[in-house]
Amino acid sequence: MPRKLLLPYKSVFSRFRAPRRLHESLAMNAARSGYRVFSANSTAACTELAKRITERLGAELGKSVVYQETNGETRVEIKESVRGQDIFIIQTIPRDVNTAVMELLIMAYALKTSCARNIIGVIPYFPYSKQSKMRKRGSIVCKLLASMLAKAGLTHIITMDLHQKEIQGFFSFPVDNLRASPFLLQYIQEEIPDYRNAVIVAKSPDAAKRAQSYAERLRLGLAVIHGEAQCTEQDMDDGRHSPPMVKNATVHPGLELPLMMAKEKPPITVVGDVGGRIAIIVDDIIDDVESFVAAAEILKERGAYKIFVMATHGLLSADAPRLIEESSIDEVVVTNTVPHEVQKLQCPKIKTVDISLILSEAIRRIHNGESMAYLFRNITVDD
Repeated sequence: MPRKLLLPYKSVFSRFRAPRRLHESLAMNAARSGYRVFSANSTAACTELAKRITERLGAELGKSVVYQETNGETRVEIKESVRGQDIFIIQTIPRDVNTAVMELLIMAYALKTSCARNIIGVIPYFPYSKQSKMRKRGSIVCKLLASMLAKAGLTHIITMDLHQKEIQGFFSFPVDNLRASPFLLQYIQEEIPDYRNAVIVAKSPDAAKRAQSYAERLRLGLAVIHGEAQCTEQDMDDGRHSPPMVKNATVHPGLELPLMMAKEKPPITVVGDVGGRIAIIVDDIIDDVESFVAAAEILKERGAYKIFVMATHGLLSADAPRLIEESSIDEVVVTNTVPHEVQKLQCPKIKTVDISLILSEAIRRIHNGESMAYLFRNITVDD
C-alpha cells in the first residue's frame, strides 16, 4: 500500500493562504497605480506652473493637446493611456476665464471617458469665486460651476485661498483649500528690510481677520482703514417697488413695515498708528486696484513712509499695472496662481512668489493616500 505524502502544517496553511495573499498584492498594486499630471491650457504662460510642479514631483507632464478651432470651439486630445490612474489637471485662469473653464471641463470629461480612476483638478485660483452670493435677481454662479465640474468627472479639487470659505459647501466632492500666507509671510521676513517696524493694514473692516492673522504671526501692529468708498457690498434694490404700487390700494395697518435708516459712511479714518512705519496691506485678490491706490494715499497722508501690497491672486485687470506704477505703492507682491507676466513687464513694482511647492506636496500626498493635515498646521478656522 503506497504511503501518503504528508505535507507540513505550515505548507498546507500557506497553500490555502496563497490566493488571499495574491488578492492583497493585487489590491495594493491597484491602490498604488501610476499618476499623471496634465495641463489644461496650452499657452506658454499657463503651462509654466504645471512644469514647476512636475519638476518638483520628478514626473513628466502628460501628453495632451488643447487648442481652439477656427469656429471658437475648444478641442482636447489625450495622447497617452490613463486607464486606472490618478490624473491631476492643472488649470490656471488667464484673462479669458470662460475659455479656461471650458478647457477644464472638456479635459475632465475626456479623461473620464478614458477610464481614469480619479480626476483631481488643481485650480489655484477658482474662477467666479466673487459670485458666491445672491445679488438682486442674479444667481450664485460659483455653485453652478461646482455642479458642472462634478458632472464633467472631477472627483477632487485642490485650490488656494478661496474668496469665501463657504464655497467648499457648493461641491459634492472633497475640496482642499490651501493657504498662501506662509509664502507671503516668508517674503515679508526675508525681502522687506526692517519689517519689524511695519504695521499690517486692512483696507476695509471686511479684511480685518486676514490682517489680524498676519499681524499675530509676525508679532506686528494692526491698522484698519474705515469709511472709504471701496466697499464691495453695494446698496441693492430691496424690492420695495415689486410688485408695483397700485393706486387707491388700502394696506392693513398690521402689514406696515418699519423704514430702515439709510446708511451714511463715516469720514475716512485709520484705526491704528502708521506714522513713520512701513504699511503692509494684505488681501486675497487684487484685481481692480483703485481701492488699493486710494488706501495707499491715505496711509501716505498718515505718515507711512513705505507701502507694500500683499495678495494671493494677482488678477490685475484693465489698467492695473499703470495705476500701480503711478501710485504711492512701493511694491505689489502676488503669487503665481494666476499668470501675470504681461503685467510685470508693464510695471516693475509687481513681484511674484512661487507656490508650486505646496501644490506639488498636496498632489503627492493625495496620490499616496497620506494625511493633508501637515499642510494646514497652525491654521485656524478664521485664517
